[in-house]
Amino acid sequence: MTSHTRKPGTFASPSSGRFRLPEIPEREPDEVTQFDELFKTGRSHALAVHLGNPETTLVEADRWIIAEPGTFRDLARYPDLLVAFDVDPSAYEASNGYVISEQGKPPDFVLEVASVSTANTDTGVKREDYARMLIPEYWRFDKTGQHHGTRLAGDRLENGVYVPIDIDELSADVLQGYSEALGLYLRWERGELGWHDPATGRHISTFDTERAARLRAEERIRELEAQLNRQNS
Repeated sequence: MTSHTRKPGTFASPSSGRFRLPEIPEREPDEVTQFDELFKTGRSHALAVHLGNPETTLVEADRWIIAEPGTFRDLARYPDLLVAFDVDPSAYEASNGYVISEQGKPPDFVLEVASVSTANTDTGVKREDYARMLIPEYWRFDKTGQHHGTRLAGDRLENGVYVPIDIDELSADVLQGYSEALGLYLRWERGELGWHDPATGRHISTFDTERAARLRAEERIRELEAQLNRQNS
């Protein structure tokens, strides 16, 4: 968990005088769910690699989203995951967060991972705030279903209002919903979050799947070498 040295809610004053958002508040201990589901497993990295174009695509977390400078006190949120296409990552870094007026558009996708301390705001005021920011899709993932009241949920903005996205129950252990923003299915599978690519019919590559593929390839090479040695003996 990140420790922040600057007091939350205060603004940095870089020598250039450029507007810069403050650090987010230090997270509650139970909010390790975000780290467990997205970062420890490499799922956020896998999504970034799959989406590509790092020069214009953001796959980020733990920084503020605001409408424009001066509105921080009125409307600001820091989602567990943010995805934005056709934006300027350098401006995001310089501002220490996502400023919609600076980027010229809201993020395309935000996701919140359930925890005891955030459950009510995830399903309540955050939903309202993300709609006010005109973010096209807002998703919620709950490993157990005990905090959000459901294990997987998504909303799509229609005429300024969030409308629930259909969630299909593929089996007792698998739920999924389609993200138009990402072109991927989000899956709740035995309590784990997954990104499923309809173009290939498979989950996108992760650290684990890439390692497994490498091990299979190495094993196949050993088998072919052993076969060749037997033929030559």
